[in-house]
Amino acid sequence: MKLFYRQFGQGRPLIILHGIFGISDNWVTIGKRLASKFSVFIPDLRNHGQSPHSSTFNYTAMSDDLQEFIEEHRLELPVIVGHSMGGKVAMTYALEHPENVEKLVVVDISPRRYPGRNVHFDMINAMMGVDFDHVSTRSEVESLLERSIPDHRIRLFVLKNLYRKTRHSFDWRLNLKALSDNMDYVFEGIESFNQYNGPTLFVKGGQSDYISSDDSALIHSLFPQAVIETIPGASHWVHADSPDALCRILSTFLGKDCPLMSSDGD
Repeated sequence: MKLFYRQFGQGRPLIILHGIFGISDNWVTIGKRLASKFSVFIPDLRNHGQSPHSSTFNYTAMSDDLQEFIEEHRLELPVIVGHSMGGKVAMTYALEHPENVEKLVVVDISPRRYPGRNVHFDMINAMMGVDFDHVSTRSEVESLLERSIPDHRIRLFVLKNLYRKTRHSFDWRLNLKALSDNMDYVFEGIESFNQYNGPTLFVKGGQSDYISSDDSALIHSLFPQAVIETIPGASHWVHADSPDALCRILSTFLGKDCPLMSSDGD
């Protein structure tokens, strides 16, 4: 599957993988900072953004997509950074192809299985409930979402997926049916007989419960060299809450500067 992607900078290859309901645009700010030292690639994962849709949606398939992407662009030993669902794709790939990954960064997700979270189902139901035959503006779509998604920040995150299909109509870029049908796969754990023994960084949001102290043993069983860093005050959306702190941690781990820049709103 040929994934849509954004690319910035020159140097050693670095790939950033977004989370569920996300798009490559969510990581442009961090990507541009890293682009001072790396050739940064930020793809849209399958069923997201401008990448193709498929009824198959699981970590094996997304790992295969990543392998195809790496081969297509002839990327040698990329650093792979993944957030949330993208973090599980990154973990899966590193365990399947440990010789292909220079360093691994996993942002606020553990290899374990997670129980389904109401916020994800609320987001899907809210998006699927929008009748685009009866809305003509972005603000009307947001008003409809507000009934099921009261958190303004999450609504704005969801609205990143809205696009103008024609001059007079909107649609979602997400393949909502595939996500809805396969949501159990999104929450499943990463199981492998392999290990990734390369340098590995797990970044936890201090206000997030996605990585707990109980996860340490599982993390180190699969990633023996893993270091776990916490960013105080950050939620699950670490890159949006604390981009400067994340940038500093990445700089230390990657041995490259991640220069501070004024926010561009991504």
